[in-house]
Amino acid sequence: MKTQFYNFIKELQDTITSRLEKIDAKASFQEDQWHREEGGGGFTRVIENGSVFEKGGVNISEVYGALPVAMQSYFKVGDVDFYATGLSLVIHPVNPFVPTVHANFRYFEMYDKQGVVIDSWFGGGLDLTPYYLFEEDATHFHQVCKTVCDRHDVADYTTFKDICDQYFYNSHRGEGRGIGGLFYDYCKASEEYSMEDWLVFQKDMASHFLDAYVPIVEKRKNIEYTKEQRDWQEIRRGRYVEFNLVHDKGTLFGLKTNGRIESILMSLPPNVQWRYDYHPEPSTPEAALIEVLKQPKDWVK
Repeated sequence: MKTQFYNFIKELQDTITSRLEKIDAKASFQEDQWHREEGGGGFTRVIENGSVFEKGGVNISEVYGALPVAMQSYFKVGDVDFYATGLSLVIHPVNPFVPTVHANFRYFEMYDKQGVVIDSWFGGGLDLTPYYLFEEDATHFHQVCKTVCDRHDVADYTTFKDICDQYFYNSHRGEGRGIGGLFYDYCKASEEYSMEDWLVFQKDMASHFLDAYVPIVEKRKNIEYTKEQRDWQEIRRGRYVEFNLVHDKGTLFGLKTNGRIESILMSLPPNVQWRYDYHPEPSTPEAALIEVLKQPKDWVK
């Protein structure tokens, strides 16, 4: 199972980075291979200062070894070994009318000291963070997610969307990080479904990331924008940073398993603003976005 999935994400990394490079037509991804002292490593690919993408990363990793004590407590297990692999990406566009996007597709195993698998699961999802809300873009993104889910008995779009809305939520701000998508975790074999069922769904959803995001980029990347609209984008990026550093479990896992700091924090945007007690003017597109972030919407039926 782990070999199948790792080989899949290696190919998917190539597919995604190649497509995004063609869209940008200026910058290209630079690859950095890294190794984890305790076991494993990964390939980090980062694009910066492009014509379309200001910064983005598409990473794959494969790490293993003894589960750190801090994570033993988190998973409520004893002295066990683990294996984790996944693809994680974050894309921050230049144009404030193009949304930031995040996706993660991962697989995890735990073993006893005899090397016997005692637990395994899939997790992941994808979500969209616009700075200016175009409802047709939100509907498109969610429709791709729902169409994939509807093909698989193991997946339930409504459940995964609700989990996404609850997870990517800045509780200290009382607002969502974005307009959601899908989030799922601890997807395990059961009497009804096998790990193979989950693998097929995971591969199908990951393979349709580009279908969900690229049409939005193509539609919005050439819209003219003002300095004020760019300022708003950077203010909202601050909320993105707050979520990743305060609430995100993936960041926590990476830091507590001695992951590579540069790869873990590649999700942070290059230019961000924090203005004191900033609120958009009422009845503006900026204010309209905040209203949606405070109350998640159903974008597709």
